[in-house]
Amino acid sequence: MSNTKEQKLILSDRKQLELVGVTEVINFSENEILLESNMGKLIIQGEDLHIKQLDLENSKLLVNGYITDLRYDQETKAEGFFKRLFK
Repeated sequence: MSNTKEQKLILSDRKQLELVGVTEVINFSENEILLESNMGKLIIQGEDLHIKQLDLENSKLLVNGYITDLRYDQETKAEGFFKRLFK
């Protein structure tokens, strides 16, 4: 598995998402995909989402469907900060 910090997101017409830098798919449904990337947790939301291709060895993911939202989960980073602060 590649350990580089490169991440690439290519969204085409909100119908196809190509992502490089995926380390794990945590959960998925037709409305949401939660994954771990080399830049943190990423949430993909939309309608009729399907994982067309997943290649963890090369850190690649291809998603088809209607994509409405892409966002990184910032709570994980904040939670980690406060856990270290109040140890």
